[in-house]
Amino acid sequence: MNLQEKSQEVRQVFDELDLEIKAFLDASKLTCITGCGFCCSNPKVSASVLEFLPLAFDLYEKGKAENALELLENLGEDDHCIIYKSVSPDNGLGFCSDYKNRGLICRLFSSSYRKNKEGKKEIITCKKIKENKKDQYQKAAVEINGLMPIPSSSGTYSKLYNIDFQLTSEQMPINRAIKKAIEAVLTYKFYQENQEPETSENF
Repeated sequence: MNLQEKSQEVRQVFDELDLEIKAFLDASKLTCITGCGFCCSNPKVSASVLEFLPLAFDLYEKGKAENALELLENLGEDDHCIIYKSVSPDNGLGFCSDYKNRGLICRLFSSSYRKNKEGKKEIITCKKIKENKKDQYQKAAVEINGLMPIPSSSGTYSKLYNIDFQLTSEQMPINRAIKKAIEAVLTYKFYQENQEPETSENF
């Protein structure tokens, strides 16, 4: 499986996950707080290269990959995700500028579950949602252990492991993951576009 095929497989996982997330949000009403960018503004959010291949290929196809790479090279370890656009001085309010191509971590947070020590499902979410949407959170926390649908965080990650274990298992700060994904796509496209077609003279 080449890099582009891996990206397409990731996109398929995302499409299936989006349907699962929609079912959970429709049932629980436990959406993120409108305009909140608290999680997105955290530079320590970790991600894998594989989950950002769709973003990297999309940037390449739009002719924006090299510009994005240059911008990423000038960012520091304390800078938030490159596709998060802040609208407040403390970066706590903002929006994702490329929601379609956001990473797996961005999709799963607040819309998936993990198992606790007792083997029960618990929603992976933030303190702000627990406090500001207390009733919805408490209701959903009970019902996900019944019939309420909710995606499994570990189950979804296992689908990415099956596509490329190495590119999924190595977790790093989100901007570094995006940077490495773009570099991988640029390298892949360079060799793909400069590869000479095989002829009898090549042998």
